[in-house]
Amino acid sequence: MAGEWREVTIGDFAPFAYGKGLPEHQRDPFGDIPVFGSNGMVGVHSEALTSGPTVIIGRKGTVGAVHYSPKSCWPIDTTFYVTDPDPNVLRFKYYLLKSLGLEHMNADSAVPGLNREAAHARKVRIPPLREQRAIAHILGTLDDKIELNRRMSETLEAMARALFKSWFVDFEPVRAKMEGRWRRGQSLPGLPAHLYDLFPDRLVDSELGEIPEGWRVDRLGDYCFNFDSKRVPLSGRDRANRKGPFPYYGAAGVMDYVDDYLFDGIYLLVGEDGSVMREDGLGVTQYVWGKFWVNNHAHVLQGKPPVSTEQLYLYFAFESVAPYVTGAVQPKLSQGRMNTMPFLFAGEEVCLELHRLVEPWFARIRACAEESRTLAALRDALLPKLISGELRVKDAERFLERVGV
Repeated sequence: MAGEWREVTIGDFAPFAYGKGLPEHQRDPFGDIPVFGSNGMVGVHSEALTSGPTVIIGRKGTVGAVHYSPKSCWPIDTTFYVTDPDPNVLRFKYYLLKSLGLEHMNADSAVPGLNREAAHARKVRIPPLREQRAIAHILGTLDDKIELNRRMSETLEAMARALFKSWFVDFEPVRAKMEGRWRRGQSLPGLPAHLYDLFPDRLVDSELGEIPEGWRVDRLGDYCFNFDSKRVPLSGRDRANRKGPFPYYGAAGVMDYVDDYLFDGIYLLVGEDGSVMREDGLGVTQYVWGKFWVNNHAHVLQGKPPVSTEQLYLYFAFESVAPYVTGAVQPKLSQGRMNTMPFLFAGEEVCLELHRLVEPWFARIRACAEESRTLAALRDALLPKLISGELRVKDAERFLERVGV
C-alpha cells in the first residue's frame, strides 16, 4: 500500500486560507453558525465565512492547533482554514494536519504565530483518494462516537438539572398541589403519582423567601464531607518527574497526569482560588470519579447522606457563590465561607428519591466519559499509523470489528 502513496506539499494538497476578523460585539449571539478562533469554538454568529465542513488551524495564539467543524463556520483572523468539496477527503486532511505537529512551527517567539509559507512548504505523503476516504472513515467513526457520547452526557445532565430546578428552585410539585393541578393518584409530566406524598401542599416564609412547608434552611457545611486536608500540591517540576496515568486536577480542570493518586471514588471539586466563579456568579465545579490527584486550588467534597454528591453538584448549578468570594485580584472561596452558604434541606425521603432518579443518569454520564477516553486513546494510536501507511486500512477495520467499534 505504501508504494502507491505520493509526495506532495501541504500548499498543494491542503492550502491554507486566512480567516477573517469578527469582533465579539459584531457577532449575532442568537445565530447557530460556530465562530472559531485558534483555540477552538469561541462563539456563534448568523453568517458563515465558509461553505460546508471546515478544518481550522491556529495561526496566532494557540499556534498549530487543528479543529474540525462539521458545518459551515466563521474562522476569525487568528486562524487559517481549509475546505474541500469532498467531506471525506477534507476529514482526511484534518487528520493529516493533526499528525504534523504544526504547534512546533512557531515563527515568532514574542507573539506565537504559524507562518503560512513555511507550513505550505512542508512535504507529506498521501495515499490514493479511496484510501484517504477509508482512513477518514475509520478515524471519523471513532470521533463521531465520542461526539455522540458528549451529546448524550449533555442531555442527561440537562435532565438532572431540570429535575433539581423543578423540585428545589421552582417548587413545582408543591405549586401543582396548591393549584389543584396534581391530585392523589394522578401522574403529571415529571410528577408520577407515587411521589405525591413526598411534597407538602403549601409554602411558608423563610430567610430565602417562600419555601415548602417542613423544609428548612441550613448551611451547606452541614451536608457535605470536606477532604481538603488530604490535598497535596505538586510543582510543575514534580509533575514532570512523575508522569503517569492519573489526572491531576486544579481549580478548573485537569492540569496534568501523574504516577499516583490521592482520591478514589465520586467527588465534587469546587474552585477555591483563581478560577472560582463564572461570569454568572456560579461556582466553578467539576464532577469527578475514579483515581485522581487534586492540588490545593479546589475544594474536595462529597455529599453527606441523605444528600448525595450528585445533589451537591446540582445545588452549585443554581446557587451563586458571588456573595462568599473574597479578593478582587485573586478571588478566593474559602472553606469557611463556603460552608455558610444557605442549603435548603427537603428531608431524607425527598433527597433519597432525587438520588434514586438521577443516579442512573450520572452513571451513564460516567460510562460515556470512560468509553470516550478509550476511543480517544484508540484513535490517537491509530492516527499516526494510518496516516504514515504503517497500518493497512483492512487491518485497522478488522481490529475495530474485534473491539466492537
